[in-house]
Amino acid sequence: METELESGKKLLSRDIQQNIKTFKRRWFILFIYINYSALSSMQWICYSSITNLVMEYYNVSSIEVDLISILYMAVYPVFVIPASYIIDKQGMRTAGILGCVGTFLGTAIKIFSLQTDRFYVVFCGQTILAVSQVLIACLPPKLAALWFDASEVSIACSLGVFGSQLGVALGYIIPPLIVNNHNSIEDIEAGLHNMCWLLTLSMASITIAVVLYFPNRPPLPPSVAQAELWQSEEKFSSKTFFSSLKVIFVNRSFIILMVGYGVNIGVYSGVSTILNQFVLNYFEDAHEDVGMIGFVMVATGLVGAILFGILLDKTHKYMTITMVIYISSVLSMVAFTYALECRSKLMTYLSCSLVGLFTTAYMPVGFEFAMELTFPSEESTTTGLLMAMTQIFGVICTLMLGFLNSKLGCFWALASQIVLLTIGALITGFVPNDVLLRQEALRQITEGMDRKPSHHHSRLVFIQ
Repeated sequence: METELESGKKLLSRDIQQNIKTFKRRWFILFIYINYSALSSMQWICYSSITNLVMEYYNVSSIEVDLISILYMAVYPVFVIPASYIIDKQGMRTAGILGCVGTFLGTAIKIFSLQTDRFYVVFCGQTILAVSQVLIACLPPKLAALWFDASEVSIACSLGVFGSQLGVALGYIIPPLIVNNHNSIEDIEAGLHNMCWLLTLSMASITIAVVLYFPNRPPLPPSVAQAELWQSEEKFSSKTFFSSLKVIFVNRSFIILMVGYGVNIGVYSGVSTILNQFVLNYFEDAHEDVGMIGFVMVATGLVGAILFGILLDKTHKYMTITMVIYISSVLSMVAFTYALECRSKLMTYLSCSLVGLFTTAYMPVGFEFAMELTFPSEESTTTGLLMAMTQIFGVICTLMLGFLNSKLGCFWALASQIVLLTIGALITGFVPNDVLLRQEALRQITEGMDRKPSHHHSRLVFIQ
């Protein structure tokens, strides 16, 4: 005979199921996010993709041009906790608007940098862009969790990351097309003028769309896990926010993953930033090829991110997929170094496509793995900390590559990154594979088991 407790559990489960719904407009919201994330990320790399022309126009060194991109990475760790605080307290809409408006202002400021002695104006604009992108970069896992069904979360997160990578791809291919390799300073200035105005007008339209329609969350939760979290939510407070940070920081599994993730994406960021110099060192007349090689690298990465996102949704083999991607990243970097040493453009294109395919694919996979290890912590906080580590390593790798490239040459610069990736893969191998909290929560909710809320934080639900 069914007990009263078992009957109550079934009624609770049925009540939750009746209040779950996915809304079609979730795809429109994701589309808006992809667009303004792309325009933000494009500006991270757009000056580095034409380093030689920027150096000629502003009469600056390659290191100074690299600093424009390094700004994006250096600012992130400083502002990630304030950004997570804003997202947790004010919600996704406020974060989206602040990030978007800030990106528009930073883009517009660079219109006034079109004189040869105004490189400092470029820095001012890039600084505002760098601070604004902290709010933007944290959102994909949160947007995916709030709006998409459990079976769509990984692919939605991958598409969110797709936005930033699409921007990087455009940052490689559009600036070399607009700012051609001219000998005349006036022609370079005309190209920079067109690029700045194109970015500003594009960002203006996206900003209007975000201000008009970018909601906090749907009227009803999209999944059982979100329904459970919504029921347990309490009013936001600074005390609970910092308590949740403490819980994440003592999570050994997450810390190991964060270091390994930081190394992988940090190496990718460094190589992406210095790519122009690497290619031109081996192929002197390959100014147009630089943009295309970078584009191919990012384009194949987008394909990899989506494919591995789908694979993750189907299998939930987080550790297996992570290690396959990581080891493949090491091997692809070896292939890229070998291709440059052989001075083969075809091999360089192919090896760069492999670097992008596997390294970029790790971005959404790492996000989702982190969500599993820290569930049910706020997605934006977990993602922010994960991204902060990538930016720290990104700065280190970019400076290391620039220094070694100038002192010892491209081969030893890239060899250092292969060593770092190998160490990162070894570190990642120590992440426990049996602590998938989100999957465990879903399993136990399905079985109708009780849960007990933690006193640490309203969202940190410990499944008993």
